[in-house]
Amino acid sequence: MTHPAETETLLLREFLAAGDGCVSGAHLAKVVGLSRVAVWGHLHRFEVEGFAFEPVHSRGYRLTARPSGLNAALIRALLPAGAPPLFFLDSVDSTNEEAGRQLAADRAAPFAFVAAEQTRGRGRFGRTWFSPSESGNLYSSFAFRPSLPPERVPLFTLWIGLNLCELLAAETGAAPQLKWPNDLHFGPRKVAGMLTETRGDADQTRELVFGLGLNVATPDSAWPRELAAHATTLAREAGRTLDLNTVAAKVIACVFAAAERFFARHPADEIAELWRRHDLLAGKTISVRQGSETHTGTARGIDADGALLLRTSAGRTLHLRAGEVTLRTR
Repeated sequence: MTHPAETETLLLREFLAAGDGCVSGAHLAKVVGLSRVAVWGHLHRFEVEGFAFEPVHSRGYRLTARPSGLNAALIRALLPAGAPPLFFLDSVDSTNEEAGRQLAADRAAPFAFVAAEQTRGRGRFGRTWFSPSESGNLYSSFAFRPSLPPERVPLFTLWIGLNLCELLAAETGAAPQLKWPNDLHFGPRKVAGMLTETRGDADQTRELVFGLGLNVATPDSAWPRELAAHATTLAREAGRTLDLNTVAAKVIACVFAAAERFFARHPADEIAELWRRHDLLAGKTISVRQGSETHTGTARGIDADGALLLRTSAGRTLHLRAGEVTLRTR
């Protein structure tokens, strides 16, 4: 018997494939192996969630409206067939925490969690990630069991960020950049943050959770005062309204595909090429704080392991594997 979520995915895929055209009830019933009455019941539940269907005499139904908020069934239908499982939560403490709990409970990986709200969303250094409900944003985490050497984890985060930059450039027509090591920007304004957390042995990463908070369409009035001057959204950069569920599906597909390529091989040449295209810090004077130490110099890209290259005024080149970067004015 088909799981209800799978049935919903199959039904919505038929409507999406039809575009502005109609899909007959008989065809829908055949696709999901249910009666036409049962199919109508699913369509009614969809309407409660914000979908709208127009009945057309002798032709079936036409999809005329979609939900504007995050909708799990729609995202699943928009994902490529065979994509890893996607789980949706109305509210959660942190999608990274939930993904970690599910890995600890031996859920088969890979999989992803998306939440409409995080009550304790986290960034680097234990900072809070602004994660209100109905914000028009995407809060997501992706879980893997990669058998990855620990020294390659920083490169994984950069690789995913660079692939997301490529996607966001195509979606907005603007020029996103990656601020080493884990922030996505449009110019001085931040649009997304990444957080990679791992568990494993000294020589092998056994579990990896990649978290992404992406500002898709936050209203200007929703930003806290301390964030308003430093944050942006995809919709603002694109200069148009974006469909949240379509963006979510593209982002999720992008992360899974990029992760699969990274685990299968070492894309060193591609990383180097993409870094040159999307490096926010290139040639800029920066400070990097590492604990009680602060290093100042000129950013010179990254090395083969993903460490930041910092050229100091004394002529030394430091390879920094972690730290908090601040852009400095000359």
